[in-house]
Amino acid sequence: MTEHPDLAGLQRRLAEFAAARDWQPFHTPKNLASALSVEAAELVEIFQWLTPEQSATVMTDPSTAHRVTDEVADVLAYLLQFCEVLGIDPLAALAAKIERNEGRFPVPGAEDAT
Repeated sequence: MTEHPDLAGLQRRLAEFAAARDWQPFHTPKNLASALSVEAAELVEIFQWLTPEQSATVMTDPSTAHRVTDEVADVLAYLLQFCEVLGIDPLAALAAKIERNEGRFPVPGAEDAT
């Protein structure tokens, strides 16, 4: 069983990959946000004309599963690089957002239980 790398390790590998190729001048927040948007659109494209039922089974077809997996990896790679450049801790940002949303969107009927 392979061990999953940690987020910081993945960000470090992505930074080292870009540095080895002298790509840092191109990894501006604007460019990374644009690249992230493009990769997210490529993920959407896979599902564009599928019915809801077909979309729920994309991972059962190896060729489609491979495309979905690759696009998810691309989206995550650009998101992690974007966060690295701007000094955002993506896990802390997500935890804070979930906490805010729990306050904004209470469970229906939860206030009646108190």
